[in-house]
Amino acid sequence: MNVTFIGLGIMGQNMARNLLPHVQLTVFNRSPQPVEALVAEGARAASSLSDAVAKADVVFTMLASPEVVAAQAFGDEGFLQAMPNDSLWVNCSTVNPSFSRDAAQAARAAGIRFLDAPVAGTRKPAEDGTLTFLVGGSDADLNQVRPLLEHMGDKIVHTGRQGQGSAFKMLINAQLAQSMAVFAETALLGEKLGFSREMLMDTLPNLPVSAPFLAGKAELIRHGQFEPQFPLELMLKDLHLLEQTAYEHQQPLFMSSVAKALYASADAAGHGRDDFSALHAFLETHSQG
Repeated sequence: MNVTFIGLGIMGQNMARNLLPHVQLTVFNRSPQPVEALVAEGARAASSLSDAVAKADVVFTMLASPEVVAAQAFGDEGFLQAMPNDSLWVNCSTVNPSFSRDAAQAARAAGIRFLDAPVAGTRKPAEDGTLTFLVGGSDADLNQVRPLLEHMGDKIVHTGRQGQGSAFKMLINAQLAQSMAVFAETALLGEKLGFSREMLMDTLPNLPVSAPFLAGKAELIRHGQFEPQFPLELMLKDLHLLEQTAYEHQQPLFMSSVAKALYASADAAGHGRDDFSALHAFLETHSQG
């Protein structure tokens, strides 16, 4: 099977690497370094988007935003027009559901099949091949790529029709962002109440009321080193997409709106490229006046 992977950021490069032993893999990225790394391991580098997809049975995209997906997929030089008829585009990028539905319609008009398959998981699960795929689309299309998804992840959730994978990702990231904000705020209050950071990072994440992912984030906070597993600027982008989606469905999101303002302030303060748990560092500075 000929497979193309477009978008080799932190997540995409690791996902593509897990595919490499199993398929004929072509890769494309706007910056050359990740391409060179995968070529050294046996992938083929494409010279352009059209070259990348010309012989592909399946094209995966893992890009930063709806705007980047649109720029690379649509238009006169986009890859969609160069894909073989009846090939399959699997978009793993986090985008809003209405964008996924529009992408599915554009793919259908071009004679291409489409799945939206964003992932739950960050850098380490991408490295380990233990991501969760949230898939929207037909059973037949999912069955075609299921073996490929299983090389990159250990769980596949078929959420329904096209666009529903992206919709479910909105729900996950809404909880993720807010849980981090609540944890950071609570831990900082705990220090003001006389508990040590060590004690709080040892105990709070392990309570029944705490989300499991907070144990890993507590270690970043403990050491004050926020190497990006999930960059804060991308969490802010996802909260913007969440707000847009809620507006389209006339559903107010009071808590998520507060969370978006917090992440926007942390981003403006220079934490955008840090892990999103750096919200703790921002709030700590803010609490000191």
